[in-house]
Amino acid sequence: MIELIDTNSAEIAAELQRARVRAGSPAMGMVMTLVIVVEADDAEGAMRAARAASHEHPARVLGVILGDARGAAEIGAQVGTGSGWTGETALIRLKGEVVKHPESVVLPLLLPDSPVAVWWPNHPPADPANDPLGRLAQRRITDAAAAARGKTKAMQQQCRTYTVGNTDLAWTRITPWRALLAAALDQQPLRVTRASVTAERISPSADLLAAWLADRLKVDVERMSSSGPGITEVVLETREGPIRIARADGKLATFSSPGRPDRPVALKRRDLPELLAEELRRLDEDDVYAETTRRLLKMETAK
Repeated sequence: MIELIDTNSAEIAAELQRARVRAGSPAMGMVMTLVIVVEADDAEGAMRAARAASHEHPARVLGVILGDARGAAEIGAQVGTGSGWTGETALIRLKGEVVKHPESVVLPLLLPDSPVAVWWPNHPPADPANDPLGRLAQRRITDAAAAARGKTKAMQQQCRTYTVGNTDLAWTRITPWRALLAAALDQQPLRVTRASVTAERISPSADLLAAWLADRLKVDVERMSSSGPGITEVVLETREGPIRIARADGKLATFSSPGRPDRPVALKRRDLPELLAEELRRLDEDDVYAETTRRLLKMETAK
């Protein structure tokens, strides 16, 4: 990594070019630009997750740390390739007046003719699509579960400001649950009369799963609490008996259905790099997520 002090976008771009030449691969096969807007204390973990995800999605990864907006503009950066990265990386620190206009630094560094994704690992803006950096992206990734407090309110806020290209890792976390539940009803097309989702008391993912079931099945879904970890049980009630998926340890679930023996199912809680990689696979609108956000807001209003 090369340290640049009191620099600018042109010098960062030039150093990225030199790093590419030193790596002996001018093209690097990069498919997108990933911008990570992160606090200084969380930058190392976020960049580590992006590095793991980059093995599936080679990208130019731009970490952006927004510091104190007071005083004169100051830009610093660490630039490099290698060390486990499949593309290029720059960790950019902004201070002073430039913090109010981070897009002026980031825009010249985006890969031309390639999609852009912006990820806020911990403190997303209230309206990502209208954020200065969010406006540069086709994909905007937030994580309500990472909020220090007010996770439920954070998820509701993301639902209220949903627009095409927005997603949240709380939604990504329930992909295996949704796939397993859909498969269960494909195998036994029984009519569901009501359902329940049991999880930690504060779990944006459980709230989204309950909203998804209510929207897809058109039934009442009860949200119940447990000690976790995460989602511990989903029950679909039918006239023939319950379809139940129970996961007490966050790793292995028991799948039960009417007239069939119980069977174990791998349902491990996934790590951050895996979640991020999944969201970077698609840059088009997630219609199902859009419909689920609307349903969740209706359910919260009805309480």
